[in-house]
Amino acid sequence: MRVAIIGGGIGGLATALSLHAAGIDCDVYEAVPQIKPLGVGINLLPHAVRELSELGLADALAATAIETEKLIYANRFGQEIWQEPRGRAAGYNWPQFSIHRGALQVILLEAVTSRLGPSRVHTGAQARRAGASSVIFQSGETVEADVIVAADGIHSALRAQFYPDEGPPKWNRRVLWRGVTEAEPFLGGRTMVMAGYQNQKFVCYPISREATARGRSLINWIAELRIGGMADWRREDWNRVGRLEDFLPDFESWHFGWLDVPAVIRDASHIFEYPMVDRDPVARWTFDRVTLLGDAAHPMYPIGSNGASQAILDARILAHALATTRSINAALALYEDNRRPGTSRLVLANRANGPEQVMQTVHERAPNGFTQLSAVVSVEELETTAERYKQIAGFDREALNARESLSVRS
Repeated sequence: MRVAIIGGGIGGLATALSLHAAGIDCDVYEAVPQIKPLGVGINLLPHAVRELSELGLADALAATAIETEKLIYANRFGQEIWQEPRGRAAGYNWPQFSIHRGALQVILLEAVTSRLGPSRVHTGAQARRAGASSVIFQSGETVEADVIVAADGIHSALRAQFYPDEGPPKWNRRVLWRGVTEAEPFLGGRTMVMAGYQNQKFVCYPISREATARGRSLINWIAELRIGGMADWRREDWNRVGRLEDFLPDFESWHFGWLDVPAVIRDASHIFEYPMVDRDPVARWTFDRVTLLGDAAHPMYPIGSNGASQAILDARILAHALATTRSINAALALYEDNRRPGTSRLVLANRANGPEQVMQTVHERAPNGFTQLSAVVSVEELETTAERYKQIAGFDREALNARESLSVRS
């Protein structure tokens, strides 16, 4: 069996490593001339860290990432709404890692080139169309394969082939400004905080073990605003530079006891802007021997720290299905049956704020803050929201700790 993976992002590289571990031959085809460590921080939840650990990447992740210990939701005044332990502090067998997206990309790419060989990663290869057993690239080159995995992102050319009338991603009129700032550690140096409500939010968490070793904190932050009175926004691009004047004035008063938000924003080395977009869930991912994966299959709002984690889970389950099922078509059907319904629910859950709904609930009931949280929302309501989302996203602690490994011996 030979697999052609279209896209050299997190999902595509994780697929290559998973297939190689299962003894399946594959190549990665990436559109850009050079794969660069783009983006800012992301979170890897325990279910994704488990899969990367089983691929032998635990030490590489731990050497650069922060093992997140705690998650806090707060209102726009910095008042705590909900707090819960994360990763191993919450009883998972695997940690939650906060890491620079570029660092994760490098870890995955180095593992692919080391294990499969550098000749298996083809850059400057932009896919145009796929058939039952071949991919045609913009250059005119055709590559034959038994399975074609479209991991080419939210603007997937292969998804567009099967859904030609879908149009551009759906924008919810919210824009994210992302940055990384070195500063003093806050709340113990291993805490992730989300503050505000659905139309104005600030998210921050440390992402560098190296900075922590120097007594500092490399803080990944996201400032989010709802934009009114505009027909459209600039197309999403991980590398688009953001402007302070577009969002900083709305956060000038956000001085918390544990963090000076406007100071963190001003001190960022770089700022990038990105509209919050997704796509509607589709009824089908697989077309003969072509299947979708990651953002090509289920692009979702960056709520609940799930985008990269879900792509990694896709990769592992696809490889497991191909390695353990006699028929390729049956394996692709098994993969889709396992992944598509759950990720479709997750896309819709994120549109409804996911676990961050607790912030919106408190804002609606106490927009000017509170003196006693229990008068605004009950502990039971907060716990129910948090646990329901974990079940939808597939990282319920008991279920994950008890689940059998997806590793396959080649």
